[in-house]
Amino acid sequence: MDTIIFDVDDTLYDQALSFINTCKKVLKVSLTDEELDRLYIANRKHSDALFDEKVAGKLTEREMHIRRIKDACAEFGIVMNDEEAMEFQEAYVVEQNKIVLFDEVEELLETLHKQGKQLAILTNGAEGHQSMKIRQLNLERWIPKENIFISGTVGHAKPAIEVFQFIESRLGLNKETTVYVGDSFANDIVGAKQAGWNAVWMNHRKRASVKNSVVADKVVYSAQEMLELLR
Repeated sequence: MDTIIFDVDDTLYDQALSFINTCKKVLKVSLTDEELDRLYIANRKHSDALFDEKVAGKLTEREMHIRRIKDACAEFGIVMNDEEAMEFQEAYVVEQNKIVLFDEVEELLETLHKQGKQLAILTNGAEGHQSMKIRQLNLERWIPKENIFISGTVGHAKPAIEVFQFIESRLGLNKETTVYVGDSFANDIVGAKQAGWNAVWMNHRKRASVKNSVVADKVVYSAQEMLELLR
């Protein structure tokens, strides 16, 4: 493959760690490790659904932040008001300022960069928030700024085909030699395959296969497997 494009959240680093650390500091109830994992997955589910509403102009960013943690907590019988939800969000941002790449991802990016592969980023989210994570992960060591695409800046979000087509045009991509790597089947795999790209599902959360006519070209279950496949 000539071009390898990566998602960021929960693909290049462990997003659950920031969320779980925030829960331990902010929530007024004690949850087991298994419950915290399930709460994280519930939060991702609500976050993805609410992000679509935000893109459609039905929600503000603040409303999305409030509802995703409130709705996730409600599944566990945890009641949270709007003020507490925003306190959670603020603490979550602090934790996200501490994120680090999976060790194997750092080795992978270094290897691909030395091989002369064209590397890029495509991530959903607000420009400011996603840029903060990209800076924290120091991704510009391997990926030039002009190859970093954030949906909030582009004006289209995954899985919409327009965002993939925008990148194709900007980078002059050949679909057959382009691979996209991401953790969200609905956003990353469906989006990339509909655009005619190759797609690798980084399923390290071991989510059940999605009933869909779309099939990932490869599935990896850890950063180590991703390293072995792509390098």
